[in-house]
Amino acid sequence: MNYYEALGLQTKLTLDADDLKKRYYERSRQWHPDKFSRANADEQQKALDTTALLNDAYRTLRDPVARAEYVLEERKIHPAKTPPPELLEEVFELNMALEELREGDQSVRPQLENTKHKFAHMLDEIDHGIAVMSSLYDRSHDESLLHAIRSVLDRRRYVSNLMRDVNKELNVDLSN
Repeated sequence: MNYYEALGLQTKLTLDADDLKKRYYERSRQWHPDKFSRANADEQQKALDTTALLNDAYRTLRDPVARAEYVLEERKIHPAKTPPPELLEEVFELNMALEELREGDQSVRPQLENTKHKFAHMLDEIDHGIAVMSSLYDRSHDESLLHAIRSVLDRRRYVSNLMRDVNKELNVDLSN
């Protein structure tokens, strides 16, 4: 049983958050292990397994990015193994600035702060794009949109990792 089936939903990339929450709580109450305390061992195990599945399903499906990743994985549309080509030059410059900061060069701090804000803006734009493409996919079921979403999610993952690296170095350096 997949996450959508566990919550009684159609597989869609856009979901109503209130409906999702309602379904999760209804099914969680239905399968709560305490209700099966006097049942046989198989039924108790099924309640535990179903509760774990419901928890995983809700945690994944309530986050639009995790939801899209899940749907793509279910469809066997896997992430790219290489960074998006349009980010390569930026990554090279960022890595040089991070190395300089690690070596004590504080003059790169403003550049890294600007990069951090730029990445945050990029993530906002990417998330908006994912929402738009998800809505289009739900209406059309055009498989090419799933591949476009995969590409955008790959970019998002890469930008998120870069932002994490920048934040880590800026925060580590502040504590010295």
